Amino acid sequence: MVRVPHAAPWAIAAAGATVALVQTARLRWRGFVLRRRAARARDGEARARALLERRGWSVIAEQPVTEWRALLGGEAQAFVVRADFLVERGGRVYVAEVKTGAAAPRLDTAATRRQLLEYQVAYGADGVLLVDAEAGAVRVVDFPELDAAEPAPPPKTRRARPWIALALVASFLAGHYLSF
Repeated sequence: MVRVPHAAPWAIAAAGATVALVQTARLRWRGFVLRRRAARARDGEARARALLERRGWSVIAEQPVTEWRALLGGEAQAFVVRADFLVERGGRVYVAEVKTGAAAPRLDTAATRRQLLEYQVAYGADGVLLVDAEAGAVRVVDFPELDAAEPAPPPKTRRARPWIALALVASFLAGHYLSF
């Protein structure tokens, strides 16, 4: 039987209270950050609407929802998709996606690129607009189809490094033959 000193229960209780305190502070901080991010997004959408209208776009719908279907192994799957705006100019309808922050309004951000492509397909719009609310920029994003006669370039792959294999074999042989 192991004897536990009398101070151990208090130490365990203190450690548990410390963990609970840290966890509570972490969750409150996370809630603060999420509320701040949501407020920034709402503010960005309000500025984006005014920006789109100044640039000659008519807002058809705010937060439009559409259902998009895809087949997974032949089985239909339905998804609800919600964009920021549907806008129109010159008889053409576009999906406008509003982004705030440094990385989100860039096409080299994979999540943004995939989202815009999904909107293009799901809404069947004539195009997609990427609205950088903080920079005051509205840009048309095109997803051109690949020409069937022109195959896509092969993916880049890492070339084998024969010298690494040669060095491994040489070190194995040296270790084998030079061992006493």
